[in-house]
Amino acid sequence: MKKLIASFFVIIMMLSLASCNSEVKTMSKEEGKLNIVATIFPYYDFVRNITGDKANVRMLLSPGVEPHHYEPSPSDIIDINNSDLFIYTGGESDEWAESIVESLDTDVKVLKLIDLVKTYNEEETDKTVGEETDEHIWTSPQNAIEITKIISQEIILLDKNNSEYFAENSEKYLTELSELDNELRNITEKAKRNKIVFGDRFPILYFVKEYNLDYECAFPGCSSETEPGIATVNHLIDVVKEEKIPVVFYLDFSNQAVATLLCEDSNAKPMVFHSCHNITQENFNNGETYISLMKQNAQAVEEALN
Repeated sequence: MKKLIASFFVIIMMLSLASCNSEVKTMSKEEGKLNIVATIFPYYDFVRNITGDKANVRMLLSPGVEPHHYEPSPSDIIDINNSDLFIYTGGESDEWAESIVESLDTDVKVLKLIDLVKTYNEEETDKTVGEETDEHIWTSPQNAIEITKIISQEIILLDKNNSEYFAENSEKYLTELSELDNELRNITEKAKRNKIVFGDRFPILYFVKEYNLDYECAFPGCSSETEPGIATVNHLIDVVKEEKIPVVFYLDFSNQAVATLLCEDSNAKPMVFHSCHNITQENFNNGETYISLMKQNAQAVEEALN
């Protein structure tokens, strides 16, 4: 019954597309090419590094869109149904995907990545453990390596004619990810301090755990809160001043207000940290990648820890 309801939902959405917006374009089927749909930027970027020009790859979340406000359009659902491989994180923010997955034809291979890597629960600002699984698994380059391996294996199984090409691309990309991981490990192991401060939401739990960093933040995970409490702000100001923290981070889709406030009465400066959940339109147009953005993060973290 649950699958029937999900299928009905998908049909209604498709009919809505046909009747209301016949101009919307969906992915076309090209002979000899896989159709691959990824929900967010990091998975899209991993896939395009593996497949090159030998697959049609689509990212559902458009560049510049705040990732937590995404809702699938009818054309998105059609593309998922017409894909050979659908890749998503899973978890609370991807609840919309579960109904679609349940209705998919068995020919569509699905990768729910949150089930395939080690996960952590979100941590509250006082460091007590929350109940929700933190979904930002890609923020650890080691996880990016494991995810790329998983995706590569599935793509090779789906298109054996291009398996050598995919394997070579994958090996090259995995080497680049390993170099990124080594760079970050070298920075964090040799740093003068071990703490970073986020005047923002905190979607990089996997990152700090990977490199054994301590942290303070205004909000846990991707909290729906927009302003921290006075006690939290005062605590963070004290930390920045007393520990002479040189950098306060904010996220790339943030208004920077809290980070700026924390820097006002100290020598700290606000700096962006790219969560890579999505990418700005400008960065996308300029050809930025997961690795290039994480290298920018590496430089910022080096400054923050020294």
